[in-house]
Amino acid sequence: MQLPDGKLDTDSCELLLTIFDSPHYSEMAVTLRDAFQSARPFPHIVIDDFLPASVTEIVATAYPDPNDRSVRWKSHKNDNTSRKFVEDVRFMSPQMRLFAQAVTGRQFLLFLETISGIDCLIPDPYFIGGGAMVSGPGDFLKVHADFNWHHKLQAHRRLNALLYLTPDWKSEWGGELELWPKDMSALGKAVSPQFNRLVIFAVTDDANHGQPRPLATPPSVHRRVFSVFYYTTRRDDAEWNEPHFTLYKPEQSPYGMSLLEDYQKTNKTGNR
Repeated sequence: MQLPDGKLDTDSCELLLTIFDSPHYSEMAVTLRDAFQSARPFPHIVIDDFLPASVTEIVATAYPDPNDRSVRWKSHKNDNTSRKFVEDVRFMSPQMRLFAQAVTGRQFLLFLETISGIDCLIPDPYFIGGGAMVSGPGDFLKVHADFNWHHKLQAHRRLNALLYLTPDWKSEWGGELELWPKDMSALGKAVSPQFNRLVIFAVTDDANHGQPRPLATPPSVHRRVFSVFYYTTRRDDAEWNEPHFTLYKPEQSPYGMSLLEDYQKTNKTGNR
């Protein structure tokens, strides 16, 4: 949905920037927060058909092309992983940049705080280690615990949100996100990267996850996931590990709390 001169039309801009203003998301967050907290092997939630079809179509159509050499792709290719991603929004389409603003904005932060129970979340505007990610035939990501410290934000990593954006994903291609318990005794859960599926999970040194099985997609198909990571200036009370890279294998202010309470009261009969 783009005008001939390359500018976005007004309707598309408004749709992308205001998507999380809908009371649908505050109601969803309140409904799902208990399921998030009680999930095993660690707190998480899987939400299907997360975005309206109109928004998903815009974002999926505008997703970076892994064959586009004008895009500044970063690659991770070693014994632990094979994939590439765009974390610099300057090399994303206008549609993707607007979506990136939406998932780092106030309403989505309140949505995540409500579901997770983690207050005072800080988005990463740099998309360090995340952003528009793709993996193709043979690519993988071994099971690991994420890095826990953002050196630019000087904050502790607390939450991941992953939105899958490959249309018509087929089960025979693999690509499941695997969630494993602390002792790695048995696979806890496998989540297929189905189109328009959002996965949110808490980040601790026990939150082992990955996509360890090499993809079996056709050469023209890539596993696309837009990944956003969220931080706080406080550690989790139960998580006292020192800052580290990826591991393979106080009372809140009254104003801050009122924002969250107000968001959770939003419903279809009255916007606040």
